[in-house]
Amino acid sequence: MPLSYPRPHRPNHARRLTAALTTALLTAGVLAGCSGDDGPQSSVDAFLSGWRSGDLQAVGLIDPTGNKLPSAEVTREIKELSGELAATPPTLKRRGEPKVTKDIATATVQVEWNLPGQTRWAYDRELRLAHGDDDQWQVIWEPTVVHEQLTKGDRLALRRDAGARAAVLDAAGQPLVTPRPVVRVGVQPDGVTDIKKLVKDLDGAFRAIRPALVPAVDLADLPERVAKAEPGAFVEVVSLREEAYLQIKPRIYDLDGTKFISAKVDLAPTREFARAVLGTVDPAQADDLTAHPDRYVAGDLVGHGGLQGRYDERLRGAPGLTVVVERPAEGGKLESTGTELFRREPQPGQTLKTTLDVAAQNAADGALRAESRRSALVALRISDGAVLAAANGPGPAGENLAFTAQVPPGSTFKVVSTLGLLDRGAVTLDGPVACPKTFTVDGRSFKNSDNFELGSVPFRTDFAKSCNTAFASLAPKLGGDGLAAAGRALGLEGQWDLGTDAFTGKVSTGGSPAEQAAASFGQGTTLVSPLAMAGATAAVARGRFEQPKLLLDPAPAKPAAAGEQLKPESVAALRSMMRAVVTSGTGSALKDVPGEVYGKTGTAEYDDNPAHTHAWFVGWRGDVAFAVFVEKGGASTASAVPIAERFLRALPQS
Repeated sequence: MPLSYPRPHRPNHARRLTAALTTALLTAGVLAGCSGDDGPQSSVDAFLSGWRSGDLQAVGLIDPTGNKLPSAEVTREIKELSGELAATPPTLKRRGEPKVTKDIATATVQVEWNLPGQTRWAYDRELRLAHGDDDQWQVIWEPTVVHEQLTKGDRLALRRDAGARAAVLDAAGQPLVTPRPVVRVGVQPDGVTDIKKLVKDLDGAFRAIRPALVPAVDLADLPERVAKAEPGAFVEVVSLREEAYLQIKPRIYDLDGTKFISAKVDLAPTREFARAVLGTVDPAQADDLTAHPDRYVAGDLVGHGGLQGRYDERLRGAPGLTVVVERPAEGGKLESTGTELFRREPQPGQTLKTTLDVAAQNAADGALRAESRRSALVALRISDGAVLAAANGPGPAGENLAFTAQVPPGSTFKVVSTLGLLDRGAVTLDGPVACPKTFTVDGRSFKNSDNFELGSVPFRTDFAKSCNTAFASLAPKLGGDGLAAAGRALGLEGQWDLGTDAFTGKVSTGGSPAEQAAASFGQGTTLVSPLAMAGATAAVARGRFEQPKLLLDPAPAKPAAAGEQLKPESVAALRSMMRAVVTSGTGSALKDVPGEVYGKTGTAEYDDNPAHTHAWFVGWRGDVAFAVFVEKGGASTASAVPIAERFLRALPQS
């Protein structure tokens, strides 16, 4: 921000008083002040130091008529004149040596205020001093020392005009968040006849809204707020999207004391639309004001969580600032004089362009809408790695399970171990691999879901039916680091830069034979996120790894490099097996979904109880790869696969 230097101006009354002041000083008594040995500059410097510190005791001060002024009085007047800027005194600098004409010296002083938002307001002022017969230089105090347009009783005041907050854009360049109708539900105290009944009725209505409000509306303090409010006040309870309000309007509209205000608020297409990825924009909270007192004031809109929080400064731009003069009016209330001393125009924020696709995101959100457990769905475009959708089911507000979960992948990881086995020539599509009911390694027994067994069958059947014991028996063929190497070829454990937090996985390596056996089908110490598994699945469909991307502008500074081309023969065999999962294996519920679907189911134990499992499904159709995760979802065929079906049926085919 360039410095602003208004032209120095000497008030006319100062010239008229010069002669009288000189005469008065010749007859004045001894005045306190700095020694004149070094000229008036010592007194100037002492005054500037005292102005900033709030202690002017070392300075001799007089008014324009030559009368001595107490330092405390001048200190108080400077603080009053500074008004709303008093808490941050200006930086003061003497510019050159004072000019002396007979017994009057004039010094040029640079006054620089640090305003909010790293804005500087600087100008030059003239400071006059008088030289008495005791060889002392006294500072002539008057309000114009602070600013040439100030008079006694004036105050500096700061006005802020928020800049226009920029939009988060979808892949087509359209704003994801736009003004949408809401209804502010509130209570007017003098209309309430039974506050306990009102709270009960409102709570029941809010809980009936679908999809459920997250977090739920907390009405615990409503009775207290109503009791403390003015009789005709509007005590706001919650703002609801118009579609949510219409669901419960018949239940709450005629309740005693309820009031409703229609408005428009910047919102995403739906309440759940990529909410954890996008974050929210809310009025500044107490924590915001405490952490950044120089950035926010009460009433400012602030991004919280997701992209809105991480890129808040970029999106919000810079507020406009105006320094105005206020003056006490009748009753002592300060009113603006209409005089503006400084203005910085508000600067609009800069947009964020994402890869999100509205149709895909709506399909993902819709697929999870009926799920009561914590869950996530990530969809990527295979051709370029663009994140098309990132949906999260019920859970803490702002939790992005889709990107940051760290959970075992279960049998979806057979995609990774199979790639490693194929690359090493350890298996072929039709080579027989036994699938017994149990398989023991170092005293640890492994079994299949529902204790099934297949006998000696082609490996493609072991994969399609998700035989754990077959993979446990093949683990030694991967070696200590074969699984990790295959995972890294698909992008797992990589240093990804999406412009937001993401967990790229941690693949088991080394370990005991039992650990290696468990890791071969996604148990053991291996951990992934839905995003990581969607990226690995897209790599299989594409034939090489390419880092998923969420932000197009600003583009992340350090995205991971694209991976090497995967072995064509390994990829072809793996794709064939993933297609068989849908046509004749554990994902057969999807075989009548339009289009050619490839996939792999997964059931992942997450503690020592085999009955406690997460549910997974990863796959692709056309140019869209995806991963579905349901925490504590049990069998994938009962939870993750139906979600995948709802998603694919709602997703337009490319």
